[in-house]
Amino acid sequence: MRDEKAWRMGCNTNLPDNIVLRWIQPMGDDFHARFSATSRRYRYIILNHQIRPALLNNKVCWYRENLDESLMQNAASRLIGEHDFSSFRAAGCQAKHAMRELKEITISREDKYVYVDIMANAFLHHMVRNIVGSLFEVGTTRQSPEWFTELLAVKDRTQAGITAPACGLYFVSVDYPNEFELPAKAEPPNFGI
Repeated sequence: MRDEKAWRMGCNTNLPDNIVLRWIQPMGDDFHARFSATSRRYRYIILNHQIRPALLNNKVCWYRENLDESLMQNAASRLIGEHDFSSFRAAGCQAKHAMRELKEITISREDKYVYVDIMANAFLHHMVRNIVGSLFEVGTTRQSPEWFTELLAVKDRTQAGITAPACGLYFVSVDYPNEFELPAKAEPPNFGI
């Protein structure tokens, strides 16, 4: 029987270059990778600059209009808590309902990079990208932060902002109950060097 190191190395040999296993661990039948999770974390990275990226092309979202991250944070903070996120739900979403609990959302800037860090108990299809697309409207002052309160109330996807591009969206980690004794989480990507 193979040991854990052999399984990890063997799997990594056969995985595509952009996927790697850092650790493996046997789990009991009571564990389910999706349904045992208590929260998930994503990071969305925006290059907020007049000139498009070269080396980071398709790795960050390029947004040339100046973004005010403090206005974006003000708007995003209105999403904290349990709400119906229908205004941020993709048309093809197959979830039974749009109720989700957004636990944290932080907008930060390092030079020309704006980071949207978000954690919830679960996400709807395109939910993070739809939130970011709406944050663009606030960050450019086309909408006020109060608009986010209105979007939650109206529960209508057509009233919110665009769906931000997939480039720039990174799955950071998933939280599980301590009983599963899983290793520490990875750090989110950071391109603001």
